[in-house]
Amino acid sequence: MSHYFIGLTGGIASGKSALEKAFAARGITVADADLLARAVVEPGEPALAAVVAQFGDGVLQADGRLDRTALRVRVFNDDDARRALEAILHPAIRTRLQAICVAAPSPYAIAMVPLLTEGGGRSAYPWLHRILVVDAPAEVQRARLMQRDGIDAALAERMMAAQATRAERLAIADDIVVNDGDLDRLVRAADALHARYLALAAATAA
Repeated sequence: MSHYFIGLTGGIASGKSALEKAFAARGITVADADLLARAVVEPGEPALAAVVAQFGDGVLQADGRLDRTALRVRVFNDDDARRALEAILHPAIRTRLQAICVAAPSPYAIAMVPLLTEGGGRSAYPWLHRILVVDAPAEVQRARLMQRDGIDAALAERMMAAQATRAERLAIADDIVVNDGDLDRLVRAADALHARYLALAAATAA
């Protein structure tokens, strides 16, 4: 079981997945909030029942699974509906993230939470010992997003603007990795952080 936990976050197309893979390659357990967001609304899960109670059977497919498109339509441009959905999903995701981290066989564990800043930061995740932010220049984010999703610059800008600002993310960071496309630099950063986190985990356990 692990007892030392790192929150990994960053803006859209900043390179979170690349850093996640780097830690996983070093034998570190990474719990991914995006994957858990799907798991907590599988049929039979309490969160799915709560979503249906809040939004009605219209958000279900014929097979009883969540109709993500229908739900997206319900909460799009409706802040109250979006907040109601987040109030259901976020606690369930946080609970699952913490459980995976605690059960991790690695010396420390990482909770990858793309919207950690937007979701309350440290106050929402008091069990995190450190927060690691992957940062990228806005122009690099924009270019990656356009290439990855096949979208134009205007849509990329809107998607970036919908998230917390770089300054807001960096304000909660204990550690920062700049990912401007230099893979060797990213690997070196992962090595240095891995060594630091091993030492911190060991000191905490002592």
